[in-house]
Amino acid sequence: MTRHRITGLLGALALAAAALAAAGPAHAAGPPPAPPAATAADEPPAEFGTDWHDPLTAAPPIERPATRSCELTLAEAQFRDFTPYTGTYTPPAGCGTGPWAKVVLRLDGKVKGRQYDRLGHLSVGGVEILRTSTPEPSPDGITWSVEKDVTRYRDTLSRPQPVEMLIGNVVNDTYTGVIDVKVTLTFYAVGRHTAAPDTPDRVLPLTSPAVTTPRNTERILAEVYATGSGGGCEEYWYMTTPDAAPYSCKASAGPYREVRISVDGRLAGIAAPFPNVWTGGWSNPFLWYVVPAPRAFDVRPVVYDLTPFAALLNDGREHRIEVSVAGVPAGQTGWSTPANLLLWQDEGRAVVTGSLTRYEEGEPANSSRFTPATAGTPHRLDTEGGHRLTVSGRLDTSHGRVTTTVTRTVRNTSVHRWTDGENQDALTGTWTDEESVTRGPVTTRTARTYTMDGETTLGAGDRLRTVITLGDRAETATLRGGRTVDRTRLDDTYTGDASYTANVPREQRHAVGTSTERYRLYGAEAPRGCYDRTVSTVQGVLTEDRRRC
Repeated sequence: MTRHRITGLLGALALAAAALAAAGPAHAAGPPPAPPAATAADEPPAEFGTDWHDPLTAAPPIERPATRSCELTLAEAQFRDFTPYTGTYTPPAGCGTGPWAKVVLRLDGKVKGRQYDRLGHLSVGGVEILRTSTPEPSPDGITWSVEKDVTRYRDTLSRPQPVEMLIGNVVNDTYTGVIDVKVTLTFYAVGRHTAAPDTPDRVLPLTSPAVTTPRNTERILAEVYATGSGGGCEEYWYMTTPDAAPYSCKASAGPYREVRISVDGRLAGIAAPFPNVWTGGWSNPFLWYVVPAPRAFDVRPVVYDLTPFAALLNDGREHRIEVSVAGVPAGQTGWSTPANLLLWQDEGRAVVTGSLTRYEEGEPANSSRFTPATAGTPHRLDTEGGHRLTVSGRLDTSHGRVTTTVTRTVRNTSVHRWTDGENQDALTGTWTDEESVTRGPVTTRTARTYTMDGETTLGAGDRLRTVITLGDRAETATLRGGRTVDRTRLDDTYTGDASYTANVPREQRHAVGTSTERYRLYGAEAPRGCYDRTVSTVQGVLTEDRRRC
C-alpha cells in the first residue's frame, strides 16, 4: 500500500491536519503593518496548537495613485458546491468609464471547519481577470485577502458586463468549510501628475478557438491562465514517470510539460508552465498554513506576443487560436488553460497589412532516463527537455513600417528519486523560459527561472516530514538602440520544513513546522526602486516580518 505519496495524502492527511486550528487577521497580498517584537507570551509553542496566524505573503502591496477613487463590489458569495456566482457589473458612476490611472481588484475570503484547498476563477464579460486558490482552514476560521492590478482590462471594465465567479467546493458532514468571499474593484482616476497607462484597445476572451480580430490590429498579446489541477496526477505533473518506472503517477513521455499556443494549426508561442504548489501540496499542509507557495493565491498567466501573426489575422476572416499542453498523456484531464487576447489598434488605419517574414522552430527535445533502485539507492528518473521558436513579422502602420521579432527558449531539467512504496519521494527541478521581443528600436529581454527542491519521507512511527525550497525568479531588461534603459529583477524564494505523525487522531499528530518567504524586487516595478521583505513562521506563529529597503 502506498501510504504517503503526494497525491494520496493531499486528501486525507492534509484535511485532517487542516482541522486543527483557529486564526487572527492578516493579508495574502499587500503586507500588513509589521508586527511588534515577540514577547515571552508570543513565543512559538513546542508544536502546532489550535490557533495560528492567518495566511500572508511577503509580496509587495499594489501601489495606488493619490487621485480620486471609487470602489464597488464585483462579487459576493458563499461557495458550498459547484454552482457559480453570477451578477452584473456596471462601471462606477463617480470615476467614469475610463481610462483610469489604475484599477485594483481585492478578494477578501474567510472559511472555517475542514476543507480542501480549492481553485477558483472570476470573469467579467467572459474575460478571466483572476485565478486563485484557497488556504486550508481551521475549525474556528481563517481570513485572507488577495490584491491584483487589473488595469489592463480597461476595455472590458468600461461598459456593463455579466460577472461569473466559481470556487468549486464540496460541503458535507466531513468537509464542512463554506468559502465566503467578497471581491471589490477600486478605480483611480487620472490626475494632473498621474496619467493613464497604455492598455489594450480590445480584450477578447478565447472562449472558443474561432476568433475574428479588428483589421487594424497592430499589437497582439495572448495571456493563458495555465494550471495543472483537479487533484489527479497532473496536479503533480513534474513528478510523473514513464510507464516503465514503478511510480504511482504515470505519463508516457515523462514529466516534461510545455504550454503552447497555435494560430491556424501553426505553433505560434511556447512557454514553461509554472510549477504551482497549492496549500495542501506535498502531503503536508503544515508547510502552507500561514505562508503559501509563490503564486498560490494569485495565479499569473503565461503571456505570449503574437504580433508577428497580426498581418495574417487582419484579413477580416475567422481564424483558430488554440492552447495545448505538450506532454499530457492522451485522454488525461487536469489542465485548465483559459485565455484572453489583448489587442492594440492603429487609430490612423482602417486596415493594417503586412506579412510573416521569419519562422524558425527548433526540434523539441524531451528525454527521461530511468535508473532502477539498487541496494542502498532509490529509483531515479533524470529528465531533460527544451524547445526554441523564433517568429518575425512586419506591419505597415500609420506611423511607418514596424517589424516585431519574438524568440523564446524553454528548458527543463529534473531529477526524481523515490523508494519502493514511495515512503521517500524527492524532486530537484529547474525550468527556464527566456524571451526576447524586438519591436522597432526597442528590445525587451526576460529570463524566467522556476526551481523546486523538495523531499517527503515517511519514517519510523509513521512520522512524515517534508523539506522544500521553491524559487520564482525573473530578470527583465529593456534596450533602446542597444542601450539598456530599464531593468527589473525579481527573486521570490520559499523554504519550509514540517513534520507530523500520520495515521493518528489530530491530537496525537504533534506537528511542527517552519516556513520562510523572502521576496525581493528591484527596478522600475518595485516601490521606490527597491523592495525586500522576509516573513517567517514557527508552528504557525509569525516570528519575523522584516523589510530591508
